[in-house]
Amino acid sequence: MTLDEYERHAARTRNASLDDRERLADAAAGLAEEAAEVLGLVRKHRYMRHDLDRERLTRELGDVLWCLSAVAGAVGVTLDEVAEANLSKLRARYPDGYSDEASRTSR
Repeated sequence: MTLDEYERHAARTRNASLDDRERLADAAAGLAEEAAEVLGLVRKHRYMRHDLDRERLTRELGDVLWCLSAVAGAVGVTLDEVAEANLSKLRARYPDGYSDEASRTSR
């Protein structure tokens, strides 16, 4: 599945009763909530010695992706554009790949 295909399928499950501003705020809040759920699973695994529930983590990451797609869609940006912009930023920040030094000196 491509990001474009995902966006098309996910868009059909957005709340059509919300206007653009409401959709943006709802999706951004959802993104924060779902990211916190991912963090909670990782935290419990790391610090409370829980087994990492990969199936649940995958579902939560899917919810993060849905919310990210909804935020992007609310402002007229595609996930392909988001991905390309991020890779461009990473290439500029880490032209030779990740290093601790580059992480301290780049913005």
